[in-house]
Amino acid sequence: MSPKTRQSKPIGVFDSGIGGLTVVKALMRRLPHENIVYFGDTARVPYGAKSAQVVREYAAQDTDFLVSHDVKMIVVACNTVSSVALEVVQKHAKVPVEGVILPGAKAAANATKKKRIGVIGTIGTIASNAYTNAIRQLDSSASVVSQACPLFVPLAEEGWIDREATRLIAREYLFPLKLQKIDTLVLGCTHYPILRDVIQSVFDGSAELIDSGEATAAEVDGMLTDLDLRNKSDQKANVQFFVSDIPHKFTEIGERFLGQKLGRVRRAAGF
Repeated sequence: MSPKTRQSKPIGVFDSGIGGLTVVKALMRRLPHENIVYFGDTARVPYGAKSAQVVREYAAQDTDFLVSHDVKMIVVACNTVSSVALEVVQKHAKVPVEGVILPGAKAAANATKKKRIGVIGTIGTIASNAYTNAIRQLDSSASVVSQACPLFVPLAEEGWIDREATRLIAREYLFPLKLQKIDTLVLGCTHYPILRDVIQSVFDGSAELIDSGEATAAEVDGMLTDLDLRNKSDQKANVQFFVSDIPHKFTEIGERFLGQKLGRVRRAAGF
């Protein structure tokens, strides 16, 4: 296979549902000529409250779907899968794989001045201690405080971005982290950037927010260069969207996450 053909293949991205579109948004902004195939497992969302064994089974199936679309690399845009099943994806993919945990951890370790880092995420991500372990491997002197914020996901999907109820819930969840005087906060769920302004307001500017999706896009950018996989075309990228259930609902909410029209969303076969 010629290098040109290999380079023009799409990047595969998957998530348990809609949240991974914030990673796609970051990829599209940073790598506007890269073709992308996105899969959201909307029939089985959320992954964050499921057992590690079930998440691993789902991750293998999601990976196989993207491999069937002849992708050149896979981005796991799901914090839960990145926490407990990244090795499953790597085994099934047979192409380069990037998760969202390590890029987010690196960005936080680089950003913190006081070495006091907060992490928020789903119950599954927080219980896995994946961010805490990754940050401490990068900087053993860093103090890491974690908080599960499960209600942030439905609030983001409802579009309750500027509601008093959202602000009250954010203050309730984040107050313990504020008491710990963190100066850096990892948004350890791909839904959370939608609520960025609400989260930031709780800290009154005292904590820098780390969007793991943006950090992941930067890592992917570097990987494409290092592996000579960058698409040399200057044409507009082809971005395809697949879901395992209810495409119209995904389209309605997804356009808020992506910040633009999605176009056609297809239901994936085999789910």
